[in-house]
Amino acid sequence: MTNIELAEWIDAYGKEIFSFCKWLTGCGPEAEELYQDTWLVVVRRLEELDAAGNVKSYCLSVALRLWKNKRRRYARRRRIEEEQFSGEICGYGREWQALSPEQRLLRQEREQAVREAVEELPWRQRIIVLLFYMEEQPLGRIAEITGLPLGTVKSRLYHARKALYQKLKDLEENVSDIEEERV
Repeated sequence: MTNIELAEWIDAYGKEIFSFCKWLTGCGPEAEELYQDTWLVVVRRLEELDAAGNVKSYCLSVALRLWKNKRRRYARRRRIEEEQFSGEICGYGREWQALSPEQRLLRQEREQAVREAVEELPWRQRIIVLLFYMEEQPLGRIAEITGLPLGTVKSRLYHARKALYQKLKDLEENVSDIEEERV
């Protein structure tokens, strides 16, 4: 494995991996740190990596593993020190096309509702949803990344979809009730 191949990987997969890190952490600065740590692990193991293998999948699993370890450390520290950890909530940048202000507002509200619904999921389901929908990973690869059996991945995705459907259905019902009141 060469440094040239590493640079090609960063160019090819960097944005997607950073986006995944941002979804995991929910915050830009923490996402940047996780992203850099992910690539540091990849650089350290550069000699061991197979260029013919699925590099993106490997990087996603490294990012996920680092994030889980960090969460465990915070939880352990919280138990020991009895401190409350308050994570910074950051927004995500979105590129806006030529939309009217009303369309932008509706789109922004829907995106926010979906983001909040996903963030309310238990983290075990949230990871599966992010890998499946955001990173467009097949179920078999998600099982490899997370180290879970395929049946567990399918079950978590099913339950996450069910929970998201219910939350977003309730939201749509509330929006239609508000619109009826205006008329």
